[in-house]
Amino acid sequence: MSTRTRILEVAAELLAKSPNGDISTRAICDAAQVGAPVLYRQFGDKEGLLSAVVDHGFDAYLATKRLHEPGADPITDLREGWDSHVAFAVANPNLYRLMNSPAMRKPPASALESHRILTRDLERAAALGLLRISPELAAQMIMSANVGVALMLVSRPATFTDPEMSRRVRDSLHAAVFTPEAMRSPVPNGGASAAPAAPGTETPAAAARLGALLRQSPPSALTAVEAALLSEWLQRVANTPGTPGTHDSRDIPDVHGAPHTSDTPDAAVSSPTATPSSS
Repeated sequence: MSTRTRILEVAAELLAKSPNGDISTRAICDAAQVGAPVLYRQFGDKEGLLSAVVDHGFDAYLATKRLHEPGADPITDLREGWDSHVAFAVANPNLYRLMNSPAMRKPPASALESHRILTRDLERAAALGLLRISPELAAQMIMSANVGVALMLVSRPATFTDPEMSRRVRDSLHAAVFTPEAMRSPVPNGGASAAPAAPGTETPAAAARLGALLRQSPPSALTAVEAALLSEWLQRVANTPGTPGTHDSRDIPDVHGAPHTSDTPDAAVSSPTATPSSS
């Protein structure tokens, strides 16, 4: 066993046994039988050591996710991902609190990898037309809620006593980011449900799906700049709140910036075909 690994394992053990989640470098050095110069040469400073301890402890959990073969239904995978995240936190409260502590000025690599895995599964859902919003925004919403629930369960167990609380929050949030069809039934044969979409969800879901498909197979007909612009537009459409089609057409300006009014003749409302600017 290398000196670095020995220090990490000793630190992880001391952290797990600590009554308040705090450990000193002196205690780590004594238990690992190394001097302080060796510790700082390996990790730079205490924050570097603690970040490495988090990555070391979280790696076993992430290893199961790395090896997990995606199922036919990404929604099921995402539900299970939420539950396993909370289960890890409850089993490792001190490590989890440290991982999400404000004292960690730089996010541990394990936290960033966990976010990437979540985004990857959401990309799969978007490609099947199961997301109301972009995968990036959905990942931010789900991760923040997942971490919040887990932190409350490990930090305030006497207050958050409902055993179904995590599931309730999970399902409520999933209902906000997934289409009604995704929440209603499993995905048959790896495809989206054929049930009719709820009003107002079709356009954002279609934009999120097209964006995911274009990221999977970038179109050769577009330049890099055009592809980036299209991706930005699709993300805006996917993340636009509200129900499409509810605006009064009189409030929508035409290409010249003048609002439509009910008194405007049809011929006047019609605008000439816009010519793309050369800029």
